[in-house]
Amino acid sequence: HNFNSIFNRMRFTLSVATALFSTTRRSTATAAALSTPNTCSNMPPSIKVVPNSKLFVSEPDPSWFGNPGNPMNDAKWTNSNWLKSRFHFSFAEYSSRHNQDFGVLRVMNDDLVQPNRGFGTHPHRDMEIITYIVEGELTHKDSMGTEETLGRGSIQFMTAGTGVRHSEHNLNKDKPLRFIQTWITPSGYGLTPNYGSCSGNASERKGKLQHLVSNAMDPSTKTPVEINQDCDAFAAELAMGESVELDIPGGRMAYLLSMEGGVKLSDEAELKRHDAAEITTAGGSVGLVKIEATETEKVEDGSEVAHVLVFIMRQIAGAGRNDLCTKAGWIF
Repeated sequence: HNFNSIFNRMRFTLSVATALFSTTRRSTATAAALSTPNTCSNMPPSIKVVPNSKLFVSEPDPSWFGNPGNPMNDAKWTNSNWLKSRFHFSFAEYSSRHNQDFGVLRVMNDDLVQPNRGFGTHPHRDMEIITYIVEGELTHKDSMGTEETLGRGSIQFMTAGTGVRHSEHNLNKDKPLRFIQTWITPSGYGLTPNYGSCSGNASERKGKLQHLVSNAMDPSTKTPVEINQDCDAFAAELAMGESVELDIPGGRMAYLLSMEGGVKLSDEAELKRHDAAEITTAGGSVGLVKIEATETEKVEDGSEVAHVLVFIMRQIAGAGRNDLCTKAGWIF
């Protein structure tokens, strides 16, 4: 099959929902590891667990993305196929009317790429694309002239706007690469393409929530990445038993992913590796969620941590999957 036609079929036959545009928000709409009790009137948020078992797993043919065939036996590979991707929302060959998006989050793919493999040059447009590297090194090249390699804890973004082409590869011949790629519906269409990144610094996320992404239209907040949408992103690494508190302002909701290890959310829900949670607040009340590490993994720098990524955005009534029960962990 022709590479470009198959690629477009696999990754770009998506119906982009109408963007929800909001250029104002409370200047206090941030999350932080709190050292003092919160004095706001808090109500328990609703937490719906999205278990790993409910994610769609895609392992596409290597030729579809410009790769040679998979080796028969390679001790350096951790998966038999060059790519194992877990789709959190409908994407490519996976389509479910029960699971289209979560607010402005249109795509979240948890990608594991084997050594010396990757995604050949392909196009994007009218999306804010955020990539967070969990392990290994990601090499990015694009039509704007950018070329760089980023490691663990780093984050990159593209405003695809009127159109951009790029490639993503794991050029390391010995180690796999894992990254979380999230597509966010932009505040407008036909924007000027843009690229930016921030190298990871473990000290900024160990034992606390590192504010990585914010709204470019909000002058009250400055983060390494600023996008064209009212959406924030945070990452944290926690030692066993360590906790932080996530403050979700009234009228907002969150999507939290357990990337490594496991965490307990407000003594209500437990997440293991690859599990996620939809967190919504009641009315205009503030939602306070305690995130506590209950299981850790040994990671690249030798430390043992639970590692989470969370996005906070404007709340939309009825958002999220409707094949999950409101009680954490119940599926029907």
